[in-house]
Amino acid sequence: MGFLNGTASFVRFSVEGELPENIWDFIAERVVSFAFRDIDDTYEEFSLGWVSVLNMFDSEFDFASYAAGNYVTLSMRLDERKVSAAILKKYVQKEEERIKKEKQIPKIAKSQKTEIKERIQNELMRKALPVPAVYDLCWNLENSTLLFFSTNQKAQAYLEDLFKDSFDLTLVQQIPYLCGEHLLEEDELDKLAAITADVFL
Repeated sequence: MGFLNGTASFVRFSVEGELPENIWDFIAERVVSFAFRDIDDTYEEFSLGWVSVLNMFDSEFDFASYAAGNYVTLSMRLDERKVSAAILKKYVQKEEERIKKEKQIPKIAKSQKTEIKERIQNELMRKALPVPAVYDLCWNLENSTLLFFSTNQKAQAYLEDLFKDSFDLTLVQQIPYLCGEHLLEEDELDKLAAITADVFL
């Protein structure tokens, strides 16, 4: 669930790296370059890119819809064609039975089984509709932090890769220890390093 829909879970990242002086021109160019590309009318299996937080079908960003003060608000959209293992197994077995009857043989060679599985998987993949997933983010340019409104680890991995490709910047998840490092003075970091886990009964 995104941050525009009321309550939401999020993961906090720090943004590591330097932005150029013309920040907004750079962001505008990179967001459009890595915008989401629709695969509904193709046979591609996967598409990943940026869309507007207000509309998952808006990948053109008219009037810089992602800009809000010192913040960049975007959604990462992921469309993926999938074929369930159960359906694939069913149609592979069905095709194997058809071939055995047609050729009047008791068994199919291993190499032919592999060929059948690959062929059936390709056929089913072409018929499958892409399943969309949309994840919102809010990037604070002033303090170089980013909130990603999903705790899904696979989605976080996709975000880190897409963000790096788009902006040449690295996302580092802000676990409590790293947050503590940012809050403490230089001479207090030894105290943080000495902290150990404890068990409360």
